[in-house]
Amino acid sequence: MRNYEDTYRHKGLRKKLIDILKEKGITDSKVLSAMNSIPRHFFLDSALDEIAYEDRAFSIDEGQTISQPYTVAYQTQLLQIKPNDKILEIGTGSIYQATVLAEMGAKVFTIERQKKLFDNTKDFILKSNYTNLKFFYGDGFEGLPTYAPFDKILITAAAPFIPPKLIEQLKIGGKMIIPLDEEQHQRMLRITKNDDGSSSEEAFENFSFVPMLSGRNSKA
Repeated sequence: MRNYEDTYRHKGLRKKLIDILKEKGITDSKVLSAMNSIPRHFFLDSALDEIAYEDRAFSIDEGQTISQPYTVAYQTQLLQIKPNDKILEIGTGSIYQATVLAEMGAKVFTIERQKKLFDNTKDFILKSNYTNLKFFYGDGFEGLPTYAPFDKILITAAAPFIPPKLIEQLKIGGKMIIPLDEEQHQRMLRITKNDDGSSSEEAFENFSFVPMLSGRNSKA
């Protein structure tokens, strides 16, 4: 059960969270504004209502998590989003990250491999607010070739390697943000596709994500 009332108290807690993100080094005003506009408690069970705006991850169905707000802000900031950017997100999960991207004016195509989580998107309370957000059930390693190429790709799970099919689906000059698994942690990488089709990498901070798995889990 979820609480879909956004009170002054919730808005005040969001503002405090945004202040924390600023203190931690998030400087992109568009990212901060989007996250300040989105009621994070809508994406969590009402039992977590009192702590929904703490800067921490929470467990959701199917052994997945809703990422820590700092992680969401960090990945989003690295993407350098512009209005109407066409973005492929791998790992819909709670839908929170996808909503942040959509709130920033991007055209978001998000894939979920867990059938139960994908089915939850049908009842997404904010769906009518974001006609620029499209949901797909599938294997993230395969991407969405029918809708490629993409300006940006965001992977929200620990990838064992850089998926070659996703690089193929990235536009020339496009960027991919990927937490690459290095056993004890994941190194956040930003990959840029060069004019000749090759790619260059930039390495950033270490994070901790659930693993990126291949195939689809049809157990609803």
